Amino acid sequence: MLRKRLVTVLTLNDGVLFRTKRFEPDYRYTLNFVDAWSVDEIVLLDISRGPASDRSAFLKVVETFASRCFVPLAAGGGVRSVADFQRLLGAGADKVVINTAAVENSGVVTEAARRLGAQCVVVSIDARRRAEGGYEVHTHHGTRPTGLGPAEWAQRAQELGAGEIFVTSIDRDGSLEGYETALNRDVVEAVAVPVLVCGGAGQWQHFVDAFVDTGAAAVCTTNVYHFTETSIRSAKRYLRDAGIAVREE
Repeated sequence: MLRKRLVTVLTLNDGVLFRTKRFEPDYRYTLNFVDAWSVDEIVLLDISRGPASDRSAFLKVVETFASRCFVPLAAGGGVRSVADFQRLLGAGADKVVINTAAVENSGVVTEAARRLGAQCVVVSIDARRRAEGGYEVHTHHGTRPTGLGPAEWAQRAQELGAGEIFVTSIDRDGSLEGYETALNRDVVEAVAVPVLVCGGAGQWQHFVDAFVDTGAAAVCTTNVYHFTETSIRSAKRYLRDAGIAVREE
């Protein structure tokens, strides 16, 4: 049986750790929140709104994390070319997350998968509920609607060469109210590659719900550990008690 993964997502604005709410920087932190966690993977996302070419502060963060952590590390934000993939991989990332550029220039996904391997290509999908029902993919930090449905785009991303799909509910980001079940299930059922779900976790039961109700390969969280004195170890104990196979601490 494949074990489910618990993934911590850290969002950085100009190299500084921030929590977010509906994709806007909401609170600044100065501490390292992952030193003592038994986390399975870490995702670092650069949410800086400055020029895409000015990523030096973020690259330093990736290099620092890569030198200190012993779990898979993914990094993304402002990725627009295979050269950007190579730059992040060279800084120590094991995988690269691409979002806006995958929609605008899908050939980058295929080229990166061909040259670097599909295992390091993670296509990120940010989705928002439509007023009339369903969901729509948004790019540019969640500000631009694309007209694409998340499941439809996930299928296409898989065809292009993505090794994983990372789906985030913009509406649930920072809410602590639980994952967007319908959105995540639609994406999981549309593809054969692993799907990581993000946006809304506020308690350990939300992790259980996401695994049971959507079939996700991994649950991601950006904010929940900032609001609890317990660590991911307690989350894993909770999941094991609920019958979810997770990796050992």
